[in-house]
Parts: sequence; C-alpha cells; structure tokens
Amino acid sequence: MIQVQGYVMLALGAGALAMMAFALVDALRQRTDAFAAAGKLTKTKWLVILAVAVAIGFVSLFGPLNIFNLLAFVAAAVYLADVRPALRAITGRGGSTSGW
Repeated sequence: MIQVQGYVMLALGAGALAMMAFALVDALRQRTDAFAAAGKLTKTKWLVILAVAVAIGFVSLFGPLNIFNLLAFVAAAVYLADVRPALRAITGRGGSTSGW
C-alpha cells in the first residue's frame, strides 16, 4: 500500500511540474507588449515567478503536497487561468468566443 501511495505522490508531482513547465514555456512565447496591453504584470515578472515555480516543482517532485509546491502550483494556475487567456485575446490567438 505504501508503494502505491508513493506512485500517486510521484504522479501528482510530475503533473504539477508539467503544468508549471507548460506555463513557463507559454509565457516565454508571448510578446512582451501584450502583457502591458492586457493589464497584467510584466513578462519579466511572470517569467521569474514561473521559473521559480518550476524550480520548486522540480525539487518537490516526490513530495508535491508541501506548502512551497502548492504555492508554485497556484502561481502557474493563475497564469494559465487569468493571464494566458488575456494575452491570447490581445494577440488574436484566442480562438472562438462562442464558448465551444
């Protein structure tokens, strides 16, 4: 049973790290001026936040439920849920607005 819990923790850690890395790569690909146009923090600030999040996620790979990893996960989630859609709307890569 303990081995199964270890695998579950590893899966959670790997999933969180993958999400953080995706957010970092997405932020790297965005135009610098789009952040200001969307009324968000600067690109540099988001890159620092997300790079620190990825570093924490890597260190916490086998213990993903510590407070630092949870904060790093929340930072990446905020980027993906709030900043990324605003940037995509500014740059015209938002896709359909019909909700589908």
